[in-house]
Amino acid sequence: MNEIKIPGAEDRSRIAFQPPISPTRRILVVEDDRIIRRLNAEVLMYSGYHVDAAEDGAAAWDTLQRNNYDLLLTDNDMPKVTGVELLKKLRAARMALPVIMATGTLPREEFLLYPWLQPAATLCKPYTIDQLLGTVLEVLRVTDGAREPIARTPIREFPVSAEYWQL
Repeated sequence: MNEIKIPGAEDRSRIAFQPPISPTRRILVVEDDRIIRRLNAEVLMYSGYHVDAAEDGAAAWDTLQRNNYDLLLTDNDMPKVTGVELLKKLRAARMALPVIMATGTLPREEFLLYPWLQPAATLCKPYTIDQLLGTVLEVLRVTDGAREPIARTPIREFPVSAEYWQL
């Protein structure tokens, strides 16, 4: 199993993070690994985002039919409906939803064959919390059409449960 690496986390009970520009953004996290799904969701929630989570692409597709989101963060290699299949459904339905594919198995060949499937960004596992939050901020900034640099606010601490370190 891939582990999410936290740089400089000597005190593993707290992690520093940068709050988002727009804390009212809605994100759907799709990940079949329960621990990674929970960690991603909690990091994003503590960063001020409204987060829903789904355990696979089929559950995500059902959720996307009922709710509006500003961003989709999805794994690729999942049961029922993969991340690529979920992207195909989004594009076929003409849903203008930016997607970050966070995965250990990046489907390069499919992206070459079908360039219209290309997500807004990719994160290769294992990734850090800083990489996750930075990618989310950048994708939301670009999709908003913002041309100004990101205004940073003071760093706060993110509490992390001890169970995450037992991976």
